[in-house]
Amino acid sequence: MFKLCGFAASNYYNKVKLALLEKDVPFEEVLTWLGETDRAASPLGKVPYAITEEGPLSESTVILEYIEARYPEKPLLPASPYEAAKVREVLRYLEIHLELVARNLYAEAFFGGKVSENLKEKLRPQLEKNVEAFARLASFSPFIAGDRFTLADCAAVVHLPLVSSATKIIYGQDMLAGLPVKDYLKRLSERPTVQRVSADRKANAEVMMARAKKAP
Repeated sequence: MFKLCGFAASNYYNKVKLALLEKDVPFEEVLTWLGETDRAASPLGKVPYAITEEGPLSESTVILEYIEARYPEKPLLPASPYEAAKVREVLRYLEIHLELVARNLYAEAFFGGKVSENLKEKLRPQLEKNVEAFARLASFSPFIAGDRFTLADCAAVVHLPLVSSATKIIYGQDMLAGLPVKDYLKRLSERPTVQRVSADRKANAEVMMARAKKAP
């Protein structure tokens, strides 16, 4: 059976988990905290990683692509090569140009750390530019990349809330406020798969915070 290793407080773990649920792929969740990973399966010690019948895989987008190819019965990519590429384009902009940049703010926004003022000021125009570019690609009609749920939605529904919250906390401004993100997330929250991922995320986040308090 497909094994998904990581923890449900991770947005990248949840991206893969949501794809598995949407495609009705049987899978086992293996709770694996950072520092407890199998380096043979995840050389950088990151989560998520997967244990498949063929062997291990790391990097969430690679795992998504594997799932899509290995379990094609309920596709999360369009059949058209061009349309599938457009979905991947939205996904890449979302993760590389939005979430990865905003992630620099998470330490202060969510975990009680501190981000230097110089870094905050450096990131602000970069985020503004990248949000504008992302807005040119995302359609929200009704899904992030068009009229059907795709792999891009698996990422958007877990990443966009973090980008919104982090920018609002750090800059006093939700940089995604000009996009129909709230309506989009409300629509997606009605999906049973998203509801399960959200509930599991909240429960695991509580466990993670309790572990952090006990750490020396």
